[in-house]
Amino acid sequence: MSLECEILIAVALDLIVGDPRWFPHPVRLMGQLAIGLEPRFRAVIEGPSGAGVVSALTVIATTVICAGALVVSFRSIHPVAGDLMSIFLIYSGVAARDMVDHSSKVYEALKEGSIEGARRGVAMICGRDTDQLDDAGCVRATIESVAENAADGVISPLFYAAIGGPIAIMAYKAVNTLDSTFGYKNQTYREFGWFSARLDDLANFIPARLTGILIPLAAFILGLNAVQSYRIFARDRLRHPSPNAGQAEAAMAGALGIQLGGLSYYGGEPSNKPTLGEPLTAPKPERIRDANRLLLVTSGLALALFLGIRFALRREFGF
Repeated sequence: MSLECEILIAVALDLIVGDPRWFPHPVRLMGQLAIGLEPRFRAVIEGPSGAGVVSALTVIATTVICAGALVVSFRSIHPVAGDLMSIFLIYSGVAARDMVDHSSKVYEALKEGSIEGARRGVAMICGRDTDQLDDAGCVRATIESVAENAADGVISPLFYAAIGGPIAIMAYKAVNTLDSTFGYKNQTYREFGWFSARLDDLANFIPARLTGILIPLAAFILGLNAVQSYRIFARDRLRHPSPNAGQAEAAMAGALGIQLGGLSYYGGEPSNKPTLGEPLTAPKPERIRDANRLLLVTSGLALALFLGIRFALRREFGF
């Protein structure tokens, strides 16, 4: 089976099945490995920075070795078994359905008038404090998470799957998981997690910008404000503290005609991020549904682009 077919089946599987919580998901295993290695390397390596580098490289190397061993061992049993393992690993690295499901719970809670339910839903998809969020704050936080996930939860994994198949996508997910685990600018992880955070910035650099470029096209397809999406993307994409998160957030803010960013709290500490977009419309719950539609269509466009390039290269050069 070609890699293109494996990716298509994996994406379809993600959209149908999502991410069952009962299943020992490879990404959760990566996180557990990272957490388990942290105290051990802190104890034997002098300086948190060096311990963080060794921890990150160990998690990535272990992930690559395990992914490669699984594919090779299953393929030695039967080629179809190898294809199924490749499909499973690629499926495990894509998280479109999971994001849509979680964000939809926030939408449903808001429509039912349950601000507490909406806050609980927001807490499932982002790290900010939610206890003081109002309806508009829940909508903005959810849309920011959807936009960021469009890049690092869907399009970046597809980008690496198209380049290097299941092993490359698992390596990327290891990098992304390390950033989620250690990439905090607090006293505990400022030095220990710097390498994980910078590596994640590098891994997402190209896919994040592709996401920002594709969102206006998705907005055009969906009848949203494509011109405003591209204008805000070009104007505001570098205002975000993260070199990558602002790409998709700015484009999505423009497409939806809302303003993202501003004051948030993390662990009780204020974080006043620059605003992205313009408040042309109120951040109503319906904007969450529009954001999810943008996520899915943008992901489809990226998938078509990546597989189209692979197909053209294979025809021309036999890759």
